[in-house]
Amino acid sequence: MSQGWKTVSLDEICDIARGGSPRPIKEFITDAADGVNWIKIGDATASNKYIYKTKQKIKREGIQRSRFVKAGDFLLSNSMSFGRPYIMKTSGCIHDGWLVLSDKSGAFNQDYLYYFLGSNAAYKQFDELAAGSTVRNLNIGLVKRVKVLLPALPEQQRIVSILDKAFKSIDQAIANTEKNLANARELFESYLNNVFTQKGEGWVEVSLSDVCQLISGQHIDSKDYNIIEKGIGYLTGPSDFGLINPVVSKWTEHPKRTALLNDILVTVKGSGVGKANLMTHGELAISRQLMAIRSNEVNIKLLYRFIKTRYSYFQSLANGAAIPGISRPDVLGLTLSLPKRSLQNELAIKIDSIANEVDNLDEVYKKKIFSLNELKQSLLQKAFSGQLS
Repeated sequence: MSQGWKTVSLDEICDIARGGSPRPIKEFITDAADGVNWIKIGDATASNKYIYKTKQKIKREGIQRSRFVKAGDFLLSNSMSFGRPYIMKTSGCIHDGWLVLSDKSGAFNQDYLYYFLGSNAAYKQFDELAAGSTVRNLNIGLVKRVKVLLPALPEQQRIVSILDKAFKSIDQAIANTEKNLANARELFESYLNNVFTQKGEGWVEVSLSDVCQLISGQHIDSKDYNIIEKGIGYLTGPSDFGLINPVVSKWTEHPKRTALLNDILVTVKGSGVGKANLMTHGELAISRQLMAIRSNEVNIKLLYRFIKTRYSYFQSLANGAAIPGISRPDVLGLTLSLPKRSLQNELAIKIDSIANEVDNLDEVYKKKIFSLNELKQSLLQKAFSGQLS
């Protein structure tokens, strides 16, 4: 450690407290002008260190049953992405998913502590302290023990000045890369929409009900499925899908409705309504959250690309319901224009080729973003070992 630096625990420099929630919370939510900001995880973003405003407010009497925080306080998420720091730029109340750190020493520069808490040096401590818990979260006792490397205030300010300048450039590079990535995806989606809305010579408009069979999944009682790989896999919803293949965690010897190789699976109930996946291997049982689209009359890969372009449409149909859902007629009533079968095959091959290029570009951009974030951590490591010049 550099000369003049010292190691202190967080509880030496900060008062640490946990949030609380007035219950039942729905009775405290208000639109009144004198309401108090109700700060939730969703009010913070992974790319911004500040919390400026909230989507909801609670009645003022809720303050007594919660924890009031003020501008300048630090918030730490104590579950999910635990240990992620944010600086308050407003005031309000926090629920028990947050810890609040308030300066009690005047020994640290606010931005210096932010950078330290966002570094691998701090995260490693959070990770080790939370290890072994059934639910990985942070409590006051654990956070108090986190060690902070603290130079004199002028050195803290010097470090902050260097990091601010470097991080501004890196964040801009990340933002540009993310924009390029989004543009590439949007161009591909636009291309697909053009493919399925054009009507070339010899193209005909068909309804899915004319060219497809739709298999509605059915629920299987827990007594009829297992986790020991006996029978066939049982898919219950979109969470059972990886990037390419289904992730089977349940099996059954008593399947009711099944999907087959090259069927298109569509989520028809729950928050993932409209998500589509292509079955790339054998027979699997499906729950009522899913429907399987099967067709021998249309190139299935081309049809799969079309169904994926309908995601927003399915979402719009499902909005507003207690449990969002779409019906068989919603799916079978879809229409699309198609060329003759030989051209369908050529078009499917062309779309797959473009999709592969987009996927490769996606991978390149993600690697670049990862490298830029690693560069940030490298700078932080130098900063907290006295090597930043």
